[in-house]
Amino acid sequence: MVKVISVHSFRGGTGKSNLTANLAVLAASQGNRVAIVDTDIQSPGIHVLFGMDEQAIQRSLNDYLWERCTIAEASYDVTPPGIAQSNGSVYLIPSSIKAGEIARILNEGYSVTLLNDGLRTLCKELQLSYLFIDTHPGLNKETLLSVAISDVLVIILRPDRQDFQGTAVTLQVARKLDAPKTVLVINKVLPSYNPEDVKEQISTTFQVPVAGVFPVCEEMIQLASSGIFCLEYPHHPYTDQLRQATAQIIT
Repeated sequence: MVKVISVHSFRGGTGKSNLTANLAVLAASQGNRVAIVDTDIQSPGIHVLFGMDEQAIQRSLNDYLWERCTIAEASYDVTPPGIAQSNGSVYLIPSSIKAGEIARILNEGYSVTLLNDGLRTLCKELQLSYLFIDTHPGLNKETLLSVAISDVLVIILRPDRQDFQGTAVTLQVARKLDAPKTVLVINKVLPSYNPEDVKEQISTTFQVPVAGVFPVCEEMIQLASSGIFCLEYPHHPYTDQLRQATAQIIT
């Protein structure tokens, strides 16, 4: 049975794509078949973390949504060598980075039903254990679809009043859509904050479990989206926290 996990934030800049990539890779490191779909069609970018050259992307999620190809034809095997040795697999369905295709989506939209059908087909054809959906920030049609079909909704936020307000709205929507399991991840926490205090405050405020509290990390900033953190720094305390969060999210 495939578990669908949507990673969402109400605002941009929270580190959502980095978190999604790391969660997916760590899930695959346990011998699982994992796919990531970049539904952040307006501002795609998770392909960069996997070292994909935009010129090498012949088919994208956009092509599937415009019925130019099947959803499987828009998938790329991006399994890191170390993950392959663990019998895990990582597939990525990127969104187009071409300005004209982004503009077309913004002007014309697309069929959410077709997207839903494609995700189900993808799970079956790739024989997935986990499907991760990297959502577009805020609330729109594709976000509502992602929430509705998810087994787990991961909401990432920073210790910021605007993020708190947006998260509260997102949680209200998730509850109305009967999202089965929702967890919070707090990112970019300043070193002067006590992580346990932050975790207790957030979980009490929102009445939702917190899967992880991640500090501002200099190595993450230096990496600058040029790789997957847990692979580049496998023994880093930050990676240990990522493993713990992954365990809570995928089980």
